[in-house]
Amino acid sequence: MGARETIRIAVRNVVPPAGLTRALAVQAMVYAVGSGLFHAGSAVFFTRALGLSAAQVGLGLSISAGVSLLGTVPLGGLTDRYGPQRVWMVGLVLQAALFASYPFVGGFAGFLAVVVALAAVEAATGVAVQVYSINALPPAERVTAMAYQRSSLNVGFGLGAVISGLVLAVDTDAGYRGMIWFIATVFLVTALFVRRLPRLAQATRAAEPMSRLAVLRDRPFMAVSLLSGLLTAHQTLYLTVMPLWILTHTDAPKTVIAALVLLNTVLIVLLQVRASRGADTALGAARASRRGALLISLFCLVLPISGATRGVLTVVVLVAAATLLIVAELIESAGTWGLTAALPPAAQRGAYVGAFRLGSQVQYLIAPAGLTALGVTTGGWGWYPAAAIFTLVGLAIVPTVAWAVRTPRLGAVAPEQVVTPVP
Repeated sequence: MGARETIRIAVRNVVPPAGLTRALAVQAMVYAVGSGLFHAGSAVFFTRALGLSAAQVGLGLSISAGVSLLGTVPLGGLTDRYGPQRVWMVGLVLQAALFASYPFVGGFAGFLAVVVALAAVEAATGVAVQVYSINALPPAERVTAMAYQRSSLNVGFGLGAVISGLVLAVDTDAGYRGMIWFIATVFLVTALFVRRLPRLAQATRAAEPMSRLAVLRDRPFMAVSLLSGLLTAHQTLYLTVMPLWILTHTDAPKTVIAALVLLNTVLIVLLQVRASRGADTALGAARASRRGALLISLFCLVLPISGATRGVLTVVVLVAAATLLIVAELIESAGTWGLTAALPPAAQRGAYVGAFRLGSQVQYLIAPAGLTALGVTTGGWGWYPAAAIFTLVGLAIVPTVAWAVRTPRLGAVAPEQVVTPVP
């Protein structure tokens, strides 16, 4: 393969094809500029501009995470009732308004009100984004389109991080407030992008009315949600546990952590679309999730070696371990998208996608403390039971998905009617 062909393939895996897939990727990148800017600069804004203590910030974010966990299923049902595009657009406008109110917050109570409201809005909006992508595209294109969106998200996150660096360098109250209002403007611009997306024809109604929490009784689906959610611990491993391990158990310089974060961003942008191939059916997605789980297990076996090496060899081991985890993330993410696209019934897709997100919410509650305790505080031997856990999850997910495929979904109609955009 010549250099020209290699470049052409690389570009094709980064630049989405014209049409709806590209439009969805562009809005994802625009939105990510705002959210990436906020994530990079929020801690300083909360403590410097709003005068909150670190404990107050942590408590408020923990409460908002609880709201997101409890609200993801009932708020996901709004998408089924009002349509994903409407919920998505209204959610973006509300996010813009709430962000614009941040500079006027006075004290912990006001901060808590805003972060809780944002958690609820983001829970509903997150489901709407995913449901729109699923409903608007034919089954064979859904996973690929979501892969392009994730690649574009990482480009946007990178741009947002660069802007945050400039704001942090200026380090003034006016700069931080301007950052927040810029983010609010970005969300409004994103809402305009969403408004210009094709409208969707009315989705198929459920055969019988179903309460918003009834999906929790679908045991095969909820089992898949839990297993898939546990595998999203790759995020916690990469951004929290591995840096702590590097700082406390290796002789690698601290700058290695930033370099590994950059490596993660670059590889996701370049390889996410390619890694999503074959995950556009339920069983194909299950196999992708299994491969991702086994790669996470391998990461857990390679990383502790860096605690016994010195110098350049330590860095080499860390890069090898990080690469394994990045590839796991690429493949597992594709598996997650395939499962959310293939398993939920069209008429209850919002409620089911919301329920599927519960698995990752549970992971966020248990993985940071659990994996840090296993991998870091044990001195290293805890990585081996961690590897065993991920291996078991990987081995369980394919038969569990097969069980879910054999079991009719609650409130489903058959066959699914593909929802197409209307002029």
